[in-house]
Amino acid sequence: MSLTSVCVRFHTALELIGARWSGAVIHMIFKGAHRYADLKAAIPGINDTMLARRLRELEDAGLIERRVLATSPVRVEYHLTEMGKELRPVLDELVTWAHKWIPLPEAKSA
Repeated sequence: MSLTSVCVRFHTALELIGARWSGAVIHMIFKGAHRYADLKAAIPGINDTMLARRLRELEDAGLIERRVLATSPVRVEYHLTEMGKELRPVLDELVTWAHKWIPLPEAKSA
């Protein structure tokens, strides 16, 4: 394996999960938010267009799957694939790192 192929794979993976909102979407699915409305409510600041785009991109990449449930009314849920589930330790480590090194934004005074 050449160093070039490793760099291309790393860059592609980082761009996929590092795209704005992608990590948050994956993280919230890990936490049990499987419906569109649940994801939207759990991710502050994401709009409908961006959430729909990220869900499609993550599905196209094979990280999540869209399940249409035959209920009345029809329900749609998003679940991690095996590939997506394998991101859990990576995201858990990122959360640990963020809690150690990234300060919370200061509360704005009214």
